[in-house]
Amino acid sequence: MDRDAQKFHVKVLSTPEANVLFLSGELDLSTAEQFRSVVEPLAGQRTVPLKLNLRELTYIDSTGIGVFVSVLKKRQPEEASFAVQEVPAKIRRLFDMTGLSRYLTIEGGGL
Repeated sequence: MDRDAQKFHVKVLSTPEANVLFLSGELDLSTAEQFRSVVEPLAGQRTVPLKLNLRELTYIDSTGIGVFVSVLKKRQPEEASFAVQEVPAKIRRLFDMTGLSRYLTIEGGGL
């Protein structure tokens, strides 16, 4: 796979109904800050549901998982809606192994 295909990208679709972030590529130590800078301001908008579409996410490491946990901690006290969508099977297995799945609302099927 060429390096461009592995780079991490975040596309934001904001509507009155929800903020949806489409993640693609590899979410790891080198890209976690990029993700954090996009997701944290939206995580603070507690009245607007937040959804992360992971269909195009090919890899996530512990640093990336840490950002997910940070978002959960920010949204859970006020019961703000937070969900992940279209989680690829290998990433779902990682969420299951780390115990993160039990805290996430998972929408849509995996790949």
